[in-house]
Amino acid sequence: MTRLFLTLSLIPLTAAACTPTEQRAAVGALGGAAIGAAVSSDSDRKKGALIGAAVGAATVTLIGPAPTQGQCYYRDQYGQQYIAPC
Repeated sequence: MTRLFLTLSLIPLTAAACTPTEQRAAVGALGGAAIGAAVSSDSDRKKGALIGAAVGAATVTLIGPAPTQGQCYYRDQYGQQYIAPC
């Protein structure tokens, strides 16, 4: 039940996002929260969902689709952003 509540509480976040980048981040957070809640133990389910949401949003924001089809944004170890094939 807690898993369902956490997942349903994040759905309005995806609808409230304005730009495609914000929408992808919201979907990444939602997916990360669902996975984090699913793989964590019963006592740490909320913590797993929060960590999963943070990791999902960060991953989608840092490594996301580029404007060109088949290309993605990546960051190197120095923080520089570049585009390469997905």
